[in-house]
Amino acid sequence: MRVERPDFLTHSHRARKASLPVPNADALAHSAALLTHIRQEIDAAGGIISFRRYMELALYAPGLGYYMAGQTRFGAAGDFVTAPEMGRVLAAVLARTLQSDPGPDGILEFGAGSGALAGQILRDLPDTPYTLLEPSPDLQARQHAAVPGIQHRQTLPEHWRGVLLAHEVLDAMPVQVLELDASGQLHECGVRWTGEALEWALLPPPVATPLAARLAPYVPHWPRPYRAEINLTAEAWLREVAARLDSGVILLIDYGHEAAEFYHPQRQTGSLRAYYRHHWLDDPFYLPGLCDLTAHVDFTALMTAAVTAGLEVAFYGNLARFLIEHGLAEVYGALCAQAGDDGIFALNNEIKRLTLPQEMGESFKVLILKKRENV
Repeated sequence: MRVERPDFLTHSHRARKASLPVPNADALAHSAALLTHIRQEIDAAGGIISFRRYMELALYAPGLGYYMAGQTRFGAAGDFVTAPEMGRVLAAVLARTLQSDPGPDGILEFGAGSGALAGQILRDLPDTPYTLLEPSPDLQARQHAAVPGIQHRQTLPEHWRGVLLAHEVLDAMPVQVLELDASGQLHECGVRWTGEALEWALLPPPVATPLAARLAPYVPHWPRPYRAEINLTAEAWLREVAARLDSGVILLIDYGHEAAEFYHPQRQTGSLRAYYRHHWLDDPFYLPGLCDLTAHVDFTALMTAAVTAGLEVAFYGNLARFLIEHGLAEVYGALCAQAGDDGIFALNNEIKRLTLPQEMGESFKVLILKKRENV
C-alpha cells in the first residue's frame, strides 16, 4: 500500500523534478537500458505502442522492469511504505479473519513484496500452509530472507482449496488509458519516442468496443479533455484465479472506488501515478524502471467479473470498516499487552493511519469473494 501522507509522499510537478533524489550511476544505467528496450519495441511497432504495453514493460520486462530487477522498493529506503512495514495490525486482523477455515491448501499470497505480511500472518497462524506466488527472482530472494522456509510458486496452481490473498497487487497491473479530447472524440492513449523523450500520443480511433462500452454511461457527463483508466488485466486475472479456486475465498486489498466515483466528472486526470523515493509524480515516463506505476482499482468492475465467474461477494467495504468489523478492538488489546509505552504510541499511530478517512481508512477497500465447494 502506498501510504499517502505528507511525511512519506509529496507531489512533484514537472518544475520540481530537479529537487528529486538523484539516482546513482548504476540505477541510471539500468533505467537507460530499459528505455532502450522500450524504444526498440516502439520502433518495431511503427512508432507508437499502447500505454498498457509501456506499463507492462516498465514494471515487468524480464531483468529490467521495476519489479523484476534488484533495487530497493519498499520501506523508508525505497519508493513507498506499505501497511505491513508500518506494523502488525493489518496482518493480525487478517489472521483472525482467516483462522477459522484457511482450507487444506492454506494461504496463497500473490505479489508478496518484501514478505512482511506473510511473516506477520504466519506469526499468528504458524500451522497454516503459506505459499507465495512471485515471478520476480529478486523478490523471491528477499522474501526467503524475510521468511525463511517460505514456499514459492511462479505460476498459478491448477486447483486450490483455501485462501487466495492479493494485497495491493491489482493497482500495479497494466492499464489501458483512455482520453476524451476537446472535440469529444474518445481515444486510447499510447506512447511514442520524440527523439529526446517518451511522451503521450493518441492512438487513432475507433477505440476497441469493450473499452468504449465500459465508458459509454460516463462519457456524456465528462468535461473535455478527460482521462481515465480501465484495468481489463485485473478482471482477466480474477476470472482465471476464480477458475483455479475449487473452494475457499479470494481476499483483495487495494485502493480504489466504485465505478460511479471512479469515473466521476471531477476525476478529470485519472488516477495513474508514478512513485519515486516517496514522491508521487504525474509523469509516468520519468526514469522508467526506477519508478513504480500504479492506478486505482474499479471495484464495481471487479465485483461484476467475480459474480460472472461464479463467486459470491462475502464482504466489500473500506479498510476502516473491515478492520473494525473483523476484530480490531481485540487485536489492539493483544498488541498493547505486548508493547511498552513507546510501542503503544507507535501502535496508536499505526491504527490512525489505517483507519482515518484522510489516511488509508476510506481510500483503501477490502473485497472478500467466496466460492463454495461443489458436492
